[in-house]
This record gives sequence, structure tokens and C-alpha cells, in this order.
Amino acid sequence: MRDVVVQVVVEERTARQAYELICDFRRYPELTDKVDEVVVHPPEADGSLRSDWSVIFRNGLMRWSELDRFVPETLTVEFEQIKGDFEIFRGSWVCEERESEDGGGAAVTVVTFRSEFDLGIPSLAEILDPVAESTLRDNILRILEGLMGRVIPMTPMNLTAARHG
Repeated sequence: MRDVVVQVVVEERTARQAYELICDFRRYPELTDKVDEVVVHPPEADGSLRSDWSVIFRNGLMRWSELDRFVPETLTVEFEQIKGDFEIFRGSWVCEERESEDGGGAAVTVVTFRSEFDLGIPSLAEILDPVAESTLRDNILRILEGLMGRVIPMTPMNLTAARHG
């Protein structure tokens, strides 16, 4: 299982504005050429929805359907693949206000994307997983820049960890 974390400071949006923009999955193909298509289905009674994704990966497409749960009280979006090319793919987006680290006391918006995935091909994991991690990080950063404007990464873009067990 691989973990990917992308965390950025968004200077020109409140946490609520950032959350509302992130929830607009239909726009993602406009923001990066790596997201081929996103189909968003009507919401379920509980407010969750299903979305179908097609993303360029190496020389082909990865496709999956995910269940998306929106928690506006905590400005969180949780997602989990329900079928598709990954063995496991799940994670969250969290938007929050934090005090600026520059000591000025001004609040800044921090957006954190976390995911864990398993491509389900153990014999090729050493080759494919780093490519998938890099592709995911790059896509998330492009999406955030497209949605928010200027973003400042808080953590190195190679912040990933392999978990065993």
C-alpha cells in the first residue's frame, strides 16, 4: 500500500471557498491534461455521490468509479474506489484555516490531499508504484493550481511512504 500526501497553502481563498472549489469534480479535466474525463452522478439521499474517472497513466488510461462523501462541517471530502483499475484507492481532501507561520497572526488556508492506493500487481509494484505516485502528486498539484490560483507546497512533493503489512 502506498500513501501520497500533498499539502499546500492557498493565499487567496478561505477554507470554505477552497472546499467548494474542490467539490466541483466536473472541472478537473479543464485543469490538467492528465484527467481525461470525470462523470458525476446525481447525489444519493445521504448526500454522497458516485463519480467515474478516466486519467491518463503512462501510455494508457486508468479508470475507476468512486463513492464521494462530503462533510461541509469539517470541510472534508472523503473518497473510496468502488470499482476500477486500482486494487485499493481511497483518501480525503481537507481544507482548514491555520495561523500564518510568519508570526503575523493572519490566517491562511491549508489544503491537504491524502490517499492510499494499491495497484494490485505485486510483481510490478517496484516499477509502477513510483510512477503512479508521481502522476498522482503532479495531477493533484495541477488541479489545485487550476482551482485556487497560486498555491505554495508546504511539504516536499515527494512526500510518500510505502507501508508494508
